[in-house]
Amino acid sequence: MVALKPKKGHLLIAEPSIIGDASFNRSVVLLAEHNEEGSIGFILNKPLEFRLNELIPDIKKNFMVYNGGPVEQDNLYFIHKVPDLIPGSVEISSGIYWGGDFEKIIDLINDGRIKESEIRFFLGYSGWAIFQLEKELTGNSWIVTENKYKSNVINKSASYFWKEKMVELGGDYLIWSNAPENPNLN
Repeated sequence: MVALKPKKGHLLIAEPSIIGDASFNRSVVLLAEHNEEGSIGFILNKPLEFRLNELIPDIKKNFMVYNGGPVEQDNLYFIHKVPDLIPGSVEISSGIYWGGDFEKIIDLINDGRIKESEIRFFLGYSGWAIFQLEKELTGNSWIVTENKYKSNVINKSASYFWKEKMVELGGDYLIWSNAPENPNLN
């Protein structure tokens, strides 16, 4: 397998060896930024037990909220695929955008003009200082893959995403696709 270098828009797949880390065990992270200053990403497959309208009472719909990572978990972030509706959006890659005018989002959600399949909300983000991600890659904590799903990565099932990636990687990773989250419970 050819090892890819991380870049904005790529996915980081947690190696099965990451055990006991509540944030990153079996995580799939979308890199929203990767440059000489560090990296920022959002964990795509860790839904939280509460909904958006519980955090923002002005929002009338109960969109799911995800654990984006261990950094700034008291802040709400979002990615989406409707930049024409949300001013101030920044393209990550392949039709996926980050941020934008949050007041506009509240109105769009309440008016039914943005569906849950077009936006994903996160508490916190995943962040790496300069060279930190490269060190973790050298230590075999992550596998870098292209985001072949493009903007549809927003619609990937949280409960099966990591397992799906293990099956795609094949070889020795296949055994991990059916292993329990905590191998000690096997």
